[in-house]
Amino acid sequence: MSQLFQNPLLSPTQIPLAEAMRPQYLEDIIGQDHLLKKGAPLEVILSSAHSSGSLPSLILWGPPGCGKTTLAGLIAKTLNKGGKTLFDFVALSAVLSGVVELRKVFERAQNAAQCGRRTLLFVDEIHRFNRAQQDSFLAHLEDGRITLIGATTENPSFELNGALLSRTQVFTLAPLKEDSLKALLEKAEMHLQKTLPLTQEARDFLLTLADGDGRYFLNLIETIARHKTQKDLSSEDLTKLLQKRRPLYDKSQDGHYNLISALHKSLRGSDPDAGLYWFNRMLQGGEDPKYILRRLIRFAVEDVSLADPNALLQATATQSAYTTLGSPEGDLAIAQLVVYLATAPKSNAVYKAQKEASKLAGNSGSLMPPKTILNAPTKLMDKEGYGKGYIYDHDTPLGFSGQNYFPAEMTTRPLFYEPVERGFERDLKKRLAYWNKIRKENPE
Repeated sequence: MSQLFQNPLLSPTQIPLAEAMRPQYLEDIIGQDHLLKKGAPLEVILSSAHSSGSLPSLILWGPPGCGKTTLAGLIAKTLNKGGKTLFDFVALSAVLSGVVELRKVFERAQNAAQCGRRTLLFVDEIHRFNRAQQDSFLAHLEDGRITLIGATTENPSFELNGALLSRTQVFTLAPLKEDSLKALLEKAEMHLQKTLPLTQEARDFLLTLADGDGRYFLNLIETIARHKTQKDLSSEDLTKLLQKRRPLYDKSQDGHYNLISALHKSLRGSDPDAGLYWFNRMLQGGEDPKYILRRLIRFAVEDVSLADPNALLQATATQSAYTTLGSPEGDLAIAQLVVYLATAPKSNAVYKAQKEASKLAGNSGSLMPPKTILNAPTKLMDKEGYGKGYIYDHDTPLGFSGQNYFPAEMTTRPLFYEPVERGFERDLKKRLAYWNKIRKENPE
């Protein structure tokens, strides 16, 4: 059993299975071969660090239960093996620590440095430290007194200061895959010296319940092992025995943005099945359906647009339907909209036109409209030529005058909107081509 994070107040029989089975050596870690196998990036760094006595600061990024805390402890153990203590190992949780605790660590690191030792500081949930607290590490990392290993479940690009990130190397740990969970299950049964009373179907279902979280998986195993039963448990029995947790999803962090991005891109790619999957993943994660609706309305105008003008009507009608029905009945209305948008013809022509028009409007200063299209409510304005030469389009044989509506200073007519050959925009393309032909035949 690992001594690094063990609670000394617990007797061996009270120690949770996940703690009792915490790996003792780096090679015992399951599911992170992309970092730790021979020749993998982190293995190379650790091999060099043991011989040189120098380790770069690291950020370990990954979901809960993938082994970040264990890896940090075993890195310290590996560096100090051979009877020589190169690093003093200190572990903190950013959830439970603040400025006072950090100051004590920095003072301790200063004392250790005077004795020729460096401090290896592990900070769990490092993203919980605010900007000022993160900045407090910088000077100590710069002078080499402290080597930092930070663990986070959140994207470091968004949650850690740029200055801190520039002084660390980020390694991404993966959730445990099925083969890793199977290996962990076998090890747990060996540790418990018993085979779990499960049918094969239930064993497979147990892997699904883990959702890639090794610690949660071992907690489930421990619950099953303590359950008294005279028969093998089925999947249905497991469902009754175990509390199935919601999928990992933080509505204000990575899960939120990753899943809405997946939904948006699935619809853009005209895949209704993938769209429905990600929509339901968000619902089951606890996302507010009204937020999803707002994003779908945005999709209707950004990605479908005039290729199917009815898309926006469908989206706003769905919003009204959901407001009336609420969940869960209104969820079906949103599902219908997801399928509609996925199968609709797509065009971002208006989206691109708006960006270009906005750019030109911002860069062209305060150019006046041509006087031709301005009203002349006063005699002075009439005298100045306001409205002179204006052609009322309805009075023309074709209902189209072709006159210029841009500022006179723009000698080249801008072209923003270029409809695609899909859906309703195919008709719009023909109309615009017809009007452009008239303009060329009757130049002003």
